[in-house]
Amino acid sequence: MAPHIIDTKNPAAVAAAAKNAFELIGAQASFPLIDRLFSDVTNMFNGRYPGYLSIDMHYHDYEHTLQATVCLIQILEGRHHSGDKPILSARDWELALIAVLLHDTGYLKHADDRDGTGAKYTLIHESRSCDFARNYLPPLGIMPREVEDVCAAISCTGPQSKISQVAFSREGARIITHILVTADYLGQMSASDYVEELPILFGEFEEAFDFEHVPEQKRTYHQIGELLEKTPRFWENYVRPLLDFEAGGVHRYLTTAGQPNPYLQAVEANIAEVRRRLLERTGQK
Repeated sequence: MAPHIIDTKNPAAVAAAAKNAFELIGAQASFPLIDRLFSDVTNMFNGRYPGYLSIDMHYHDYEHTLQATVCLIQILEGRHHSGDKPILSARDWELALIAVLLHDTGYLKHADDRDGTGAKYTLIHESRSCDFARNYLPPLGIMPREVEDVCAAISCTGPQSKISQVAFSREGARIITHILVTADYLGQMSASDYVEELPILFGEFEEAFDFEHVPEQKRTYHQIGELLEKTPRFWENYVRPLLDFEAGGVHRYLTTAGQPNPYLQAVEANIAEVRRRLLERTGQK
């Protein structure tokens, strides 16, 4: 189960993978919802969704969402094969898919919002994604409690959130959150171009800091070199412990017992490359 074996530049390929996964649990009745979700989200990113401009991000772009979606699908499949309890229902799978596809809709700009890019909303995009979901989902037949389960999961993708401190409505909602948070981090950090795109990520942070008037002394990063230097520690001291504990270690479903986890291997390779480039930069000084 290698990361990104599905073409994450192709929404149709990811939608097909989602349908294959849902078929595994006999949930072909979910296909119309899957089609609607992928159609709408594709339109959101491409500027064809009524009332909104395209999502004009270059790091948190549509491929990032699709990378996270593929990872989430694979976790759902792996968990199903494990037989672990509680068993997630087809509706739980639908809510998980909704959460991952909508988790970055907070970067959407209204049609009259012409200043800057969606990156200016980086620091508040989780809450904006939830606001969008609360308007978008009810016409699709998603009940209010289910919408709040989706929003709870999306809110926990923020780096300041503590999953263990959230009062979930039910255990299934907690598991969906574990899966979404894991897929969000592993989907992006395992990508083959992750290291190359770190300067783009820095630019998104910079625009957000400027937009929110964050004082220089309170900014997480002041230059791209600082982002590079902090990336290995970010993985080792924050993300990996988060995935292992706060997010329930659901990355274990991405591999079979005794086998290396391809997503974790890919992330470790990227972190090693960041370290190599840091050494190279130091050597050039």
